[in-house]
Amino acid sequence: MSFFERLSVMAAVVSLSLGLILSSGANALATQVTAIVSLQDQEMKVTVNGWRRYSWKVSTARRGYRTPTGTFRPTRMYKRYYSKKYHHSPMPWSVFFYHGYAIHGTTAIRHLGRPASHGCIRLHPENARKLFDLVKEYGAENTTIVVTR
Repeated sequence: MSFFERLSVMAAVVSLSLGLILSSGANALATQVTAIVSLQDQEMKVTVNGWRRYSWKVSTARRGYRTPTGTFRPTRMYKRYYSKKYHHSPMPWSVFFYHGYAIHGTTAIRHLGRPASHGCIRLHPENARKLFDLVKEYGAENTTIVVTR
């Protein structure tokens, strides 16, 4: 295929893509943030528009507790939050996603990479802040949290 034929094909693809974006409304232009948490691997992968941005160790529910699985959207967010259920424990950079369950920073950094929580998803505080900032920047409506076994 010649240079001009390739250029013509690329122009057609761009034109088709632009038409699809315009016909589907403004949300098609919104940046999508996805946080995928693997309970088995004790890891979170964060993507922005499908491109991997971060990969972090997490701690999820230890024996006797559970971290809910499924697909969620953030419901509320707090820079500083303290557990109402567990001894007023600090939960910095909290992104709540299901009832009282949140992704948040922890001081128990040495436990990251293995189950250790009452059910929340714990991150290093610096990483929790990065996630919090992404959700705040792009919006909860454009953020998906997926928790897998």
